[in-house]
Amino acid sequence: MSSEKPPEKITLSSYMPIVVMAAIILIVQVFALLLAAPMYAEDMVAFEDPSATTNSLLYIAFILVFTLMLLVAIKKNMKWIIQLTILLAVAFTIYYVLYALLSVTSISPFTNEMVSILFSIGATVVLYKFPEWYVIDVLGLMIGAGCAAIFGISLEIIPTIVLLVLLAVYDAISVYKTKHMIALADGVMDLKLPILFVIPKRLGYSFRTEKFNKEGEKEAFFMGLGDAVMPTILVVSAYMFIDQIGAIHYPALGAMIGTTVGFFALGMFVMKGKPQAGLPFLNSGAILGYVAGCLLSGSPFY
Repeated sequence: MSSEKPPEKITLSSYMPIVVMAAIILIVQVFALLLAAPMYAEDMVAFEDPSATTNSLLYIAFILVFTLMLLVAIKKNMKWIIQLTILLAVAFTIYYVLYALLSVTSISPFTNEMVSILFSIGATVVLYKFPEWYVIDVLGLMIGAGCAAIFGISLEIIPTIVLLVLLAVYDAISVYKTKHMIALADGVMDLKLPILFVIPKRLGYSFRTEKFNKEGEKEAFFMGLGDAVMPTILVVSAYMFIDQIGAIHYPALGAMIGTTVGFFALGMFVMKGKPQAGLPFLNSGAILGYVAGCLLSGSPFY
């Protein structure tokens, strides 16, 4: 999650982008919860055994290998490989999201598949041809919710918590120690892809025409897609694998509230103007909120 040097006098309106970003995470979480059941019914799971902690290690290994590939592509000035890879991932994710949504209607599976394919291709073409900030944000909501739902239904509580802890440690190391995550973000920013959310600072802002460089103040706030996806995995996992006791699913709700609290704590540091590792705040908040929800409802922890 990144920002620029804040104005000398911080007013209440200065915090509005933080509020908007918190709202984006909440929308992703609610949307992911709506997708969880239909995706599970359609067997859109990433792992066969959701209880295996080795799934978390495989996830981390994939992230490390993929990050290395991106850094090599940036260094060799082969950004088209990054763009092609992410655009294909966007198309497939949108397809799964729409197919899951339409699966609960009365339309036939064939019609569902055709509509989902055409829409995913059309949305990806629009993204490629017109990568404005609102196009990126809308598709980012779909992609973020879809990814969180898929992994949330694929990982039970223990593997999910292991994953979130490992990701928080990795995020902190990559931002504060090796700083390769900052280099990666700078390297792919000009590709205008839905790997982040864009919150403009002014009306009339165009992400499509902005030229990115390290000097000067940017005209928008940016939040990585992973900041919304990773804690949401725990929200979905709690909803799917912890039995609800009473009218409210407190473990899932607690994870949502904890994520929000963690995000506002993160926001206080972001307003100081330096890039921050978001996952240590967000994942910790989600885990603590989940634990609080289990204690409040009397639900088992796993």
